Amino acid sequence: MSATKQMHFEVVGGKKLHGEITVDTSKNGAMGLFSAALLNRSATTFRNVPRIEEVFRLIEVLESIGVTALWEKKDLTIIPPVTYTIGALNEASARKTRSIIMFIGPLLHYLKDFSIPHAGGCKLGSRTVRPHFYALEKLGVQIDTKDGWWRIHHEKLKPAEIIMYESSDTATENAIMAAALIPGKTVIKYASANYQVQELCFFLEQCGVTIDGIGTTTLVIHGIKKIDKPMVYELSEDPIVAMFYLATAAVTKSSFTIKRAPIEFLEQELLVLEKMGFTYDILKRYTSKNKRTKLVDIKTHASTLIAPEDKIHARPYPGLNMDNLPFFAVIATQAKGTTLIHDWMYEKRAIYLTDLDKLGCETLLADPHRIYIEGPTPLKPAEIMAPPALRPAVILLVAMLAAPGHSVLRNVYSINRGYEDIASRLRQLGADITVVEE
Repeated sequence: MSATKQMHFEVVGGKKLHGEITVDTSKNGAMGLFSAALLNRSATTFRNVPRIEEVFRLIEVLESIGVTALWEKKDLTIIPPVTYTIGALNEASARKTRSIIMFIGPLLHYLKDFSIPHAGGCKLGSRTVRPHFYALEKLGVQIDTKDGWWRIHHEKLKPAEIIMYESSDTATENAIMAAALIPGKTVIKYASANYQVQELCFFLEQCGVTIDGIGTTTLVIHGIKKIDKPMVYELSEDPIVAMFYLATAAVTKSSFTIKRAPIEFLEQELLVLEKMGFTYDILKRYTSKNKRTKLVDIKTHASTLIAPEDKIHARPYPGLNMDNLPFFAVIATQAKGTTLIHDWMYEKRAIYLTDLDKLGCETLLADPHRIYIEGPTPLKPAEIMAPPALRPAVILLVAMLAAPGHSVLRNVYSINRGYEDIASRLRQLGADITVVEE
């Protein structure tokens, strides 16, 4: 679908959901992997790629700089050019995705001096890119910013010890990709150990790069001179998509099965839900097709929820995932008592959560980072414009699924950035949701 095309969801809520649903592969995982494919001089095929707007925007950028991208159903093959045409970069598409910043790590191995536009994505207030710069400068890279562009240049790349300024997922990925093709040992301390970082490491190991410490905050990258072999990699499942279905079950008080949930990236979330009275069963444990990610099937049960005794806040992995925090806001609307959500990372996201009031919820914004939510409150239908941020938009959809009556969520591009054909998936569970395009 065109990035400018308007799509709306019409929802008749208040229905109990049932059946089973399978978790899609990861948006954030795919973004890092597409960037890493630029390290390979041969073709890379990714299996089971999510067909979402964020993926489409990044492919548009890749094609504009000379990459060939070939779809075969849900598999995507990325074929690098002999020479990157960075001057022809699709600026409009690049500015719609924050993931463009991860092109720096791989492209600096082929270009000594190039520019890319500032990143876009969700509008969540000030989101610093300095951790990227501080990490890459240790490897011999200089990055300057001017007039909405970053200029990247270097003379000689060298391995180094990097102390991450913050535990940023994308900054850690950028440092890993830069180090992967610098022969020698690069140590990254205070690295993110989040799911997309681990998946990037799994892929690079398959490419022949040795990485010690995967899943910890200290990574040792044993860089090699070149990656030049046909690669096939199976994408892993998305814990944030799994959390969407957990939140939907909790708010609609429904019993259904969530298949292929990456459990190691949901354990904190499930513990908080347990303390709020949410009940579920783990039906089956197995491994993803990448042979690394641990999966489970989760059977949810209709539950009576209570507000947690402590505030809910996110932390770097293995803590509660920052992208999953907004789901607890909509869950809290149906929990008895007062819940404090502390969104310390973003200046604007807590403000977006007040849109829940339009559906009958009771929220009190303490400041740009903290919001109190009173529950349980009867949800009511409404017509709302989706905010320009993925997770705050999708929690409004969750609330609409539970609100008896007819709701409309307008301009859902922000949701389509991260969720594939979400209306169809929800209909599999018995939801009454219709897509309207303009």
